[in-house]
Amino acid sequence: MSAASEGPVSASEAAALFADLSKTRVLILGVSGGPDSTALLWLAARWRARRKHGPTLIAVTVDHGLRPESAREARAVKRLTQKLGVAHRTLRWSGKKPASGIQQAAREARYRLLADAARKAGARHILTAHTLDDQAETVLFRLARGSGIAGLRGMRAVAPLAPSPSPERGGHRRPSAAVNQNADAKHRLRRSAGEGSGFVPLTPTRRASFADLPLAGGGGELLLIRPLLSIPKSRLLTTLAAAKIPFADDPSNRDPRFTRPRLRELMPGLAAEGLDARRLSSFARRMARADQAIERAVDDAQARLWVSAAGSIVFGPGFAELPPEILLRLLGRAVAQVGNEGPVELGKLEALSAAMAQEGRSARFRRTLAGALVTLAGEITVERAPPRRSGVKQRKGAFTKPR
Repeated sequence: MSAASEGPVSASEAAALFADLSKTRVLILGVSGGPDSTALLWLAARWRARRKHGPTLIAVTVDHGLRPESAREARAVKRLTQKLGVAHRTLRWSGKKPASGIQQAAREARYRLLADAARKAGARHILTAHTLDDQAETVLFRLARGSGIAGLRGMRAVAPLAPSPSPERGGHRRPSAAVNQNADAKHRLRRSAGEGSGFVPLTPTRRASFADLPLAGGGGELLLIRPLLSIPKSRLLTTLAAAKIPFADDPSNRDPRFTRPRLRELMPGLAAEGLDARRLSSFARRMARADQAIERAVDDAQARLWVSAAGSIVFGPGFAELPPEILLRLLGRAVAQVGNEGPVELGKLEALSAAMAQEGRSARFRRTLAGALVTLAGEITVERAPPRRSGVKQRKGAFTKPR
């Protein structure tokens, strides 16, 4: 590996990283004060300062209020933005914090607040500082949780963003980078049965790079941009050291109570066996290619077999000839669209498909999943499940047999 590939990120490299964003009006930068986001701020500010025209940069720091140091770190970010000539906002996560799942809740709150800041500023683009190392950890994280191909493609450089609704307002929690269901109809986004983490991601077939999205206008959806996804964290640290830019250290990033820090501890040993961050990221890109090809096949199957009428979806007899992965994803799309509990786990879809294959050969098959009723009687029908009996509780996404 060349010295240049391990040195500071140069001005020309930064220009290439942000080039597709040059015609946007406003960019929101998520800056916590840690090394990665501080490097994002420094690189974006330097890039913008060298341009005669370009977007307004607004750095947003979310103070989760989980550590005594967080307010001080937010003030440090503000001082740095003043030196760099970048506008700054500090937003606070208020309200009662959950007793468990605190990192996931904090992540959802962060995206929700960033989205609010973007809308108030008239921005459509939110930049975060996810790195090559973060991508590698994400692949390991999802692999450990049983994700399918769509999950193992890792994070995307560009993704539509619809933050989870505030818990105070009710509603189902949604993954913070999932696509709004209303946008699904507008953009014909594909639901891939790929995540093993409690949802089926809504995945556009061809959205893999900045150039694939209308970044400079049109449409109303917010876009999450990860310009540093191909840059190792070590290079960002070198960049900050060369520029003499200070940053904060969050001890929770090393707290073994959380999964990602434990995975982080495994990385040196995996790298010694050849499974380093670059190789894991290459694996994610290959999964993305495979997922794109499979989604195209699902699109074709949907066009041939899927008939929607009166709130139900019917698959014609040709479904039996589909490869299992195509049928599984097609079924996942139908359940997510017709049901009322949101997307469903890959494992539950697999259990439903296996039961259909086993029991559907000899008798009429009926099951409910995620608020949808699936019937197999010569053809597959997916419709809204009848309301549950009063007083009967059912775990979200559960797979049940109607009585």
